[in-house]
Amino acid sequence: MTDPTIATTIADAIQTNKDEIALVNKHIHSNPELAYLEFTAHSTLVHSLRRLGFTVTSPAYGLPTSFEAEYSNPGPNGEQGRLIIFNAEYDALPEIGHACGHNLIASASLAAFLGVAAAMKSSGQPGRVRLLGTPAEEGGGGKLKLIDAGAYRDCSACLMVHPGPQAKLPRGITAVSHVRMLANVKYRVYFSGREAHASISPWEGINALDAVCLSYNAVSMLRQQMRPEERVHGVFREAGTRPNITPADCCVEYYVRSTTRKGAEELGKRVLKCFEGAALATGCAWRKEDMSPYYDVRPSKKLCRAWMEAMNSSPPTATATATEETGKVAWEDPKDFFQGSTDMGNVCYECPGFHGVFGIETEEGAANHTKGFTKGAGTKESFERALECGRAMAEVGWRVLVDEEFAEEVRREWEGDMKDAAEGR
Repeated sequence: MTDPTIATTIADAIQTNKDEIALVNKHIHSNPELAYLEFTAHSTLVHSLRRLGFTVTSPAYGLPTSFEAEYSNPGPNGEQGRLIIFNAEYDALPEIGHACGHNLIASASLAAFLGVAAAMKSSGQPGRVRLLGTPAEEGGGGKLKLIDAGAYRDCSACLMVHPGPQAKLPRGITAVSHVRMLANVKYRVYFSGREAHASISPWEGINALDAVCLSYNAVSMLRQQMRPEERVHGVFREAGTRPNITPADCCVEYYVRSTTRKGAEELGKRVLKCFEGAALATGCAWRKEDMSPYYDVRPSKKLCRAWMEAMNSSPPTATATATEETGKVAWEDPKDFFQGSTDMGNVCYECPGFHGVFGIETEEGAANHTKGFTKGAGTKESFERALECGRAMAEVGWRVLVDEEFAEEVRREWEGDMKDAAEGR
């Protein structure tokens, strides 16, 4: 449990800055921006942090809409101490806005950062806490670029929370702590044939759209032999221009998901055979373009337990099951609560990570990536839940900074999990 004085300091810092965080939250939600174009959200967060007295690097790590704010206290011999990072996401979706609630993610992480910074200021505790602006989660792979640029180097723990539909949670439960999310390998596939007049001389054409349709049906049949938790879905990006022109150039995009990075890569090989076979059958040439892969989210059990402890009045034991738990945060049930993919999975392969999910009320139980969820992400009640999650994240981050034994346990657990990941477990 967090020292009561520190817990009060964290809570007071968030409460003191609640109006500021609320303004940030509302402005981001009201001005949705797509991946790598989040200039309004970026400037809103940067200006807010500077008003609060923090030094901000903007842009950061070579990305125009990324930023980095950090507070640090050196140790007695000048050492830097452990580094805690909170991810702030803020990109939206085409046409439906903040239908994944990234405004709430940014708000929760901003609250957590302010809480830990206040605790460090009041106590002089050595260490570093960083709020990292992470653009382009929605398909753009922003965190992959941040990883490549060294943003997570030497990180002892990286934390964030994500909203989901409250309607999918059991009665009395408002959040899930240990959330495994699917790995996702992505392909853009091009089929090339030959144009012809579709009525005068169709026999002279090689129809790339036929290859698209044949591969689509092949993937559909492949689903019969896929594991229940695996997913494959795609769209047609280019499928011809006029009915009387045999399509010569077509393009599709596919996402291939499984429970582990290795599993997704193996399933991806089977999906690629569908494209290869369709090209062979139609006489087309084909090529693939690999898009940013999202690895499976492998959250630290130690961090998840600590967050439950901070959120719940009665923390569970290390062997608690879903039926034994008390309080408002479940361990991992329902397991299908949040079966998407995120580039936070890639971060989990770089350092110990936490990616809890909290429920928000939406009309008729609308789930993520719907207009109903966009509306739900903008309510006062959803904002309050995000702040509570941020407060608990701050307590977990603080524990990593001050508790040597706990921090070492988190590190050892992560190292063991990376060995499991390499073997596809």
